[in-house]
Amino acid sequence: MTEKDYQLYGTKILNLKTQEIGLLICIWKNKFADSEVDFATCVDKHGKRYNVELDNIRGFEDDFSK
Repeated sequence: MTEKDYQLYGTKILNLKTQEIGLLICIWKNKFADSEVDFATCVDKHGKRYNVELDNIRGFEDDFSK
């Protein structure tokens, strides 16, 4: 069974593939035949859950002070 890390639950993220904002649910390791890849489970603005490689997202912060 894959262990999931919920420490960053609720963090606002930017999906670098789709350029959409979402929320991070958890981080986990996807084990392939010869390697492990870090993945994240996220939710988009429509409530649709998806998995994406951790390298394809980054933290996002609104800056309303400008």
